[in-house]
Amino acid sequence: MLLTKIKRKALKLASGLELVDFGFALPYTWVLLKGPEGRALGVAMTLPEEVQRYRNSISEPSLNAFIERADSLNVIERTLGLAAINAVSQYHIDLSDAEFTDVLELLPENAGKVALIGNMPPLAKALRGRGFEVFIFERNPKLWDKDTYSDALEYHLLPEMDTVVASASCLANGTIDLLLDRAKKAELFVLTGPTGQLLPEFLRGTGITHLASMKVIEVERALLGLKLGSFRGFEEGNRKYVVRVE
Repeated sequence: MLLTKIKRKALKLASGLELVDFGFALPYTWVLLKGPEGRALGVAMTLPEEVQRYRNSISEPSLNAFIERADSLNVIERTLGLAAINAVSQYHIDLSDAEFTDVLELLPENAGKVALIGNMPPLAKALRGRGFEVFIFERNPKLWDKDTYSDALEYHLLPEMDTVVASASCLANGTIDLLLDRAKKAELFVLTGPTGQLLPEFLRGTGITHLASMKVIEVERALLGLKLGSFRGFEEGNRKYVVRVE
């Protein structure tokens, strides 16, 4: 399981860092930490449709306790773990080689068949406007529209895709391993969205080529947005970036 490998790497980098605050909330679960170089905020998309009967196995919250459960079968523990890993990643990440641009700019004119993992209407519209052949896959039926395929068809159709742009929530819902296994033909595999705040080195050799995420620039502003349950309020305190993995 990819998350198991990621958590082992994250635990090594968590030494000397302290959990400050956290919340399992909508739209994002978040973890705030501090270290000698300051604070860092990590998030993970909360997927309420995935939550079943739950009993918290964490009696004493800590950074390591959250990270240890990043590969849990319990989606709440997994989401908290991923947010903690993202916080550690954002504390250590070097964006000197990053491009502060949008994921759309990554795709060449000959991107071929493009798979969107997760229904992202603005991105889908922009891609079709540039003439790409786009296949949209979505797990949550509430987000389906007439142009959306069930994620059950990813198994059959991903081997045909030349480019994959996946919402990084595929880490939270546990489907990332399937996606990578079925999309081996894809020359470009991008994880996009705030949940993709991982350190690039955590993903080298996996088949993921780029991370398109957000760096929290104004921690207090972003944190207030999270506490108020606001997409826009959180994102106003951030800056989009794209960084190469391989």
